[in-house]
Amino acid sequence: MQETEAVARARRDIEICNACRYCEGFCAVFPAVELRREFAAGDISYLANLCHNCRGCYYACQYAPPHEWGVNVPAALAEVRAESYAAYAWPRPLAKAFARNGTLLSLAAALGIALVLALSILTNRSASFSTAQASFYDIIPLWAMQVTGTATFGFSLLAMAMGVRNFWRDAGPKHGRIGPSAVAIALWDVLSLKNLGGGGNGCNDNSEAFSMRRRWLHHAMFYGFLLCFAATATGFVYHAFLDWPAPYPLLSAPVLLGTVGGILMIAGTIGLLAMKFTDDPVPNVRRLLGGDVALLMLLALIAVSGLVLLAVRATGAMGLAMAVHLGCILAFFLVLPYSKMVHATYRSAALLRRAMERNIKPLGGD
Repeated sequence: MQETEAVARARRDIEICNACRYCEGFCAVFPAVELRREFAAGDISYLANLCHNCRGCYYACQYAPPHEWGVNVPAALAEVRAESYAAYAWPRPLAKAFARNGTLLSLAAALGIALVLALSILTNRSASFSTAQASFYDIIPLWAMQVTGTATFGFSLLAMAMGVRNFWRDAGPKHGRIGPSAVAIALWDVLSLKNLGGGGNGCNDNSEAFSMRRRWLHHAMFYGFLLCFAATATGFVYHAFLDWPAPYPLLSAPVLLGTVGGILMIAGTIGLLAMKFTDDPVPNVRRLLGGDVALLMLLALIAVSGLVLLAVRATGAMGLAMAVHLGCILAFFLVLPYSKMVHATYRSAALLRRAMERNIKPLGGD
């Protein structure tokens, strides 16, 4: 991570926080701050990705705007966090995708739908595309789904893994080994989203009032996504090992997992979208709103189109619904390493570093 204006601003705010220490019990960031007196650019990147943006520190801070010092830790760390996504991106030329992220995601979704729709029509007779089909593979061949999905998702996983490697080299601990205890603690922090509870009472969305709404909506989106992934994995097992091709009965495991997961994803994404436009703008970075909104809309569209496909399967509308759904998934796979989705990997790595540091005594402690 290079020294930038955003890094310098965040360092200045963090150094004030380290002298004050009023917020030391709010989240994982402030105990991590207390372990050091100097903050290299890599340390600031680590703290920025450790921050869950609960904003409790902003409303508790006596030096926050309109104070002349204008300490605004959530906004300062959000700026650095956004810069870190581009700084660690792999391959390097594609880091430019973060500059206009909202436009990129919107174009990817439109092109993905158009591409899958065109290929679906070209690989079928126009008449058969708009008539009822018994199987998904009558519309798009299974081999085409497998090759495209494996190539795009495989590349995205590789790109994110390389990004995490770059982050760890720069912002990870310079000494010590990753032990099972640290992994277990970090995994629990990731799965429970404990730090979205702030100091225990929840986040401050747009006032000094506490709320668990952000945490529950993130849970709905996260676990809904995992259930949808589990539905796809179960369908693969059915087809590859049990010779049971899709579509499956309404009470089968893939359909039930996908339905519940889709509903949770819709609830989470729509709820978080609504919060984007009602949150206090001061502890936020408004220029990042476009990319955040575009990603949430793409995730919502994936979930909605999946449920629509379930409702219209075996009808004349199945071809169009399937093209829209697979087009959205294709777009998601392509932009996955170059959207805000990468925050999940960097934040998980930051939580692992924090778990590794948990037994270190704070500077100035008794």
